[in-house]
Amino acid sequence: MSQRSTQRSEHSTAGAYVHPGEEFTRDTAYIEDRIVRDPARADVPEGARAWPVEAGRYRLVAARACPWANRTLIVRRLLGLEDALSVGLPGPVHDVRSWTFDLDADGRDPVLGIERLQEAYFARYPDYPRGITVPAVVEIASGQVVTNDFPQITEDLAKEWGAFHREGAPDLWPADLEDEMREVMQRVYTEVNNGVYRCGFAGSQRAHEKAYERLWVAMDWLEDRLSTRRYLMGEHITEADVRLFTTLVRFDPVYHSHFKCSRNKLTEMPHLWGYARDLFQTPGFGDTVDFEQIKQHYFVVHEDINPNQIVPVGPDLANWVSAHGREALGGSPFGAGTAPGPVRPEERVDGRHTPLTV
Repeated sequence: MSQRSTQRSEHSTAGAYVHPGEEFTRDTAYIEDRIVRDPARADVPEGARAWPVEAGRYRLVAARACPWANRTLIVRRLLGLEDALSVGLPGPVHDVRSWTFDLDADGRDPVLGIERLQEAYFARYPDYPRGITVPAVVEIASGQVVTNDFPQITEDLAKEWGAFHREGAPDLWPADLEDEMREVMQRVYTEVNNGVYRCGFAGSQRAHEKAYERLWVAMDWLEDRLSTRRYLMGEHITEADVRLFTTLVRFDPVYHSHFKCSRNKLTEMPHLWGYARDLFQTPGFGDTVDFEQIKQHYFVVHEDINPNQIVPVGPDLANWVSAHGREALGGSPFGAGTAPGPVRPEERVDGRHTPLTV
């Protein structure tokens, strides 16, 4: 294996491998370029570039299987950016080199014309040393990756792409809540979003036990927080809810067993379970979720955890559309805004991949 291939393996597209004896640490060195309204006045990290917001110039590459990419699919749909920002959908599995467009005709993305997302990274950085991750935004004309900085991508979609938001788009970053929201999202990220990976990719018993304790302290905190409020920040959905949802929707199908997060199932936490179903049944959330692709990704790609690559048949997921009762807490999903319209036919979750119709 070449040095380049070894680097790809160590920084997998899932961002995780088991290293014996070690705690799991995620590689968070992303391409920090931003796409903004006014590049000349943009706040970007040293060495990063500001690109202009422009409808039709870029393509979002986001695998449904990946929780970090799932965030971008939700935000794009909630804000109604489908006309301004097209989407490419890689399949649920990948090798050490890259995500591939195996779901498309001829195995190529129909807009970018590439077989592997790796091609867009190498078009800009021929010696790119890290994992080929999703989500990624690619400039269509040049075929070059612009950014893979997933938390900044969704924040900028909300704050910088306003000229292309649909009428009635929700305010996912309310100014009066932003300081507290950032604190909540940081705890959700470190303890829950990344916490499940810390449990699953622990390299020792002690590392797993420490990660497990941290995860469940945070899950209990969320259960208590959501006992008196419909959404994480109060009466309406915000980006904080998007960021938590993509972990919760994968919890019972994957993380409970595959990552050994097995104190209890999500279905056994009444407030978190009701909250997760409330979001799932909200347009823009559940209609981006493909449970079959999610299971295929984790159980096939993570050979160091699941060497036989057996994908579970269960669990039965029909209960995601059962009554949740969260309306009793008041509030409404979109505040002064409205729900997004129907999913575009070409972006609908394949009915063969999920038993649910949202």
